[in-house]
Amino acid sequence: MPLYIMLSTLTDDGMETLHEHPQRIKEVNQEVEKMGARVLQQWAVLGPYDFVNLVEAPDNQTIARVSVALGARGTVRLMTLPAIPIDEFIASLQAGAEEDEEEEDEEENQ
Repeated sequence: MPLYIMLSTLTDDGMETLHEHPQRIKEVNQEVEKMGARVLQQWAVLGPYDFVNLVEAPDNQTIARVSVALGARGTVRLMTLPAIPIDEFIASLQAGAEEDEEEEDEEENQ
């Protein structure tokens, strides 16, 4: 299933909610599951983002729906990035190089 990195920054309202109810993070993860995605890993971080989440979703449409639904609450700002496992990335590069070689061979034979 496709993987996505969700970088999130809490708004002032989100920070207040988290301060008053820290378990809200886990509740939101359950809500994400009800929307068709699943949080696989989650880290609180320091810097321009408050959380880094590794999320699994069946397709771009599902993760987009999750991002919009969470962002519409006004408690968090999200940046969602598709993530390609490195072995899959390497395999796609190798396959592309092989296709390029085949095309070059065909052009030379014409």
